[in-house]
Amino acid sequence: MEQQEYAVGAARVAVGRPDGRTGGAGRGTADAVLAVREAGSPRGSSPDSSPGSSTDLSPGASPDALPASGPDSDPADADALPEPAPEGGADGPQTAGEALSPDPGLLRLAHWFAAATPGTADDLCTASFGLYPARHLGAPAEPADPGISWWHGPTAHGATVPRAREVRTDSGLRRARRDEAALPVVRSGAKPGRPGRHRKPERLRALPGATSGSQDRSGAELPDAERRIAARLLLAHPLVTASGPHADGFPLIRRHRDWLTERFDTLLGYRLVVGPWHARLCKAGLGPGAARRLEHPTTGAPFTPAGYAQLALALALLVDAPQQLPYGRLLDAMRAAAPELAAAPADLAMALAALASWQVLGELPSDPADSAFVLTVDRELARAVPAGPPALADDAADLIRRAAEAEPATAVRRLLAETPAVLAADLPEDRRSWLDEHRLSGPAALAEFLGLETELRAEGVALLDPAAELTDLALPGTGTLAQAALLLVERLVEEVRPLPGETAEGDVPIADALIDGVLGDITDEYGLPTHYLADRTALRRDALDLLHRLGLITPTPRTTWLLRPPAARYAPAPDLHPTPGTGRHSRPATPPPAAARAEQRA
Repeated sequence: MEQQEYAVGAARVAVGRPDGRTGGAGRGTADAVLAVREAGSPRGSSPDSSPGSSTDLSPGASPDALPASGPDSDPADADALPEPAPEGGADGPQTAGEALSPDPGLLRLAHWFAAATPGTADDLCTASFGLYPARHLGAPAEPADPGISWWHGPTAHGATVPRAREVRTDSGLRRARRDEAALPVVRSGAKPGRPGRHRKPERLRALPGATSGSQDRSGAELPDAERRIAARLLLAHPLVTASGPHADGFPLIRRHRDWLTERFDTLLGYRLVVGPWHARLCKAGLGPGAARRLEHPTTGAPFTPAGYAQLALALALLVDAPQQLPYGRLLDAMRAAAPELAAAPADLAMALAALASWQVLGELPSDPADSAFVLTVDRELARAVPAGPPALADDAADLIRRAAEAEPATAVRRLLAETPAVLAADLPEDRRSWLDEHRLSGPAALAEFLGLETELRAEGVALLDPAAELTDLALPGTGTLAQAALLLVERLVEEVRPLPGETAEGDVPIADALIDGVLGDITDEYGLPTHYLADRTALRRDALDLLHRLGLITPTPRTTWLLRPPAARYAPAPDLHPTPGTGRHSRPATPPPAAARAEQRA
């Protein structure tokens, strides 16, 4: 698709510069561009850059040429990363004395956010930023016939003891395991970074007769494992910096950037941009109703439409802001650019916290009233955040639709890579046909690329992550809410799933009274925190929300819930003839066959 402008008359420029600091959407989606005021020469160009080489970001192009870095360079090259571009170079940032002027495209996006409902705002964030993490189920079940239903297949929860997870720190993914067969952690020598927790989910196999691409256990290089670790890191964290919490994985991304760029483009239609100091995987949207909401990086509170609007408004000003920006000046510029978008302090604080977590902003003021506090702005990262521009979209709904457009093969593979399970019944006819035709080869290619395991069932396909790392939500998981949700879903499955001989056609309705009764039993039988004991409504809301986000239940227009087939994999045991319960909402005893009833009457 042609590169488009955010606003008529604005100069077109990729999100970044010809030194690799570029951005854009993936193949089949609109390239991300920023509308830049003309200032003598087009932004994004340098005196020695030539048209076509620096700004050609047509689909499939590879704009991420990096200085002193090739596909086969030794990434001890992290110690030789180029110096950051000096302030006031070819980018021509605004100086401290100039008034901040907002980017028109991002300003338009801010208004769309402000007018959206909460669900639509989440969809719009997914479509315009594409910074959501992948989400996968774990705990694989025993192998089974691919034609068997999830309702009647082997379970994962009954045969698998929930694994205790390490305490998560601010560093995110666990570092690679350092056993005898694991890849050693490579630290970036460019900037100090804290270790991540990313690792390959399965153990590396013994390497007798290994191919030329690997070495023995004492060697330092295992390219296949490195590539998989880098790919998983990018899919879990689409924006990785050389000084951020996942800095340990950044040298691997730089080392294998050409291979990763080709594979992400071929399999998923995503553009990967690797610069000297950051890597950006530009994901596509997931379509209406399939959003990943943005959350406060510290509290986990979901963003509101007003919070999203403040985020887009701040970005609109930061893409051209000076590196040192007084906090009060930013607030004044936001009010002047869109006085009708004034929001509560909590919404503004949430937006700035997200920008700080992406390293677009440095340290934030401890006192929101401290207008003299000087913010450190990284314009390069600010320009890397947008992934889908509203250039051609008529409104928010049109942008959400456009961002998810893709050919059937690419669209299905994106769902497999990003979502817990793909059910054929949820797909349009063309995508369902592709999945039926490539039921084995399609998921297998992604599973090999990302180190996942394929689970085929009659209703669809799930790519599983036994390490529970390539996901932002885990089940089984630690914490009261995850444990309560697991107990809830396993008991709901016991009560309502179809039995052998019964028709198993997709989702099964759940009575609200049954949900309340099961949660009451769980509350009585297990020691829950005081706030859940005092507020059963909060427990219900949070547990159902978690199961919904994992794709195990889905709401109906009448505000009731449906249990989805993949939920049956969490049944506690493969007992398809449970003893009838005694509660009001328990499954009634199976009536005796007609012959037995006739004998009883005689």
